[in-house]
Amino acid sequence: MPKIIENVRELLLETAKEQIRLQGYSKTTIRSVASACGLGVGTVYNYFKSKDMLIATFILEDWRECLKEMKSHSSTEVEVVLKGIYLSLQSFMQKHQALFSDIDAAKVFATVFNERHKQLREQLAEIILPICDNSRAENKGFLAEFIADALLTWTVEGKPFEELSSIIGLLLK
Repeated sequence: MPKIIENVRELLLETAKEQIRLQGYSKTTIRSVASACGLGVGTVYNYFKSKDMLIATFILEDWRECLKEMKSHSSTEVEVVLKGIYLSLQSFMQKHQALFSDIDAAKVFATVFNERHKQLREQLAEIILPICDNSRAENKGFLAEFIADALLTWTVEGKPFEELSSIIGLLLK
């Protein structure tokens, strides 16, 4: 009689996250995830067509949660919005530090980096746009994207929020 495992998809995602954190991208395989879950390799392929799709799925799900958190900081106060975005980005980066700092993963995902960066910038710009309303900038959409890109880039680089905030504050005047 086959064993019944509840929430197989979630188990696979969590196991893959943990394996990447502990052993890196290259050593995490469909076979290793299946084995750790007590499942056959074919069962994993019923849920995800490849290791990269498995990884992309948990990254996307975590990013959606991050976006939801950033949107919850909506306010007319510039500092509140920017700090909320910064802290959410910082948390997301820390959660996936093992993957983002993995050289093998970087090689695999390099081909889609620019496209994903653009998508992230646009999503952040939507959240930032309302605080650009009082600026003197003619193109508020561009200003929002510029600020989004700066926040995204410099948060990844580990710049302190206070440095970012003071410069962005000047742009919003």
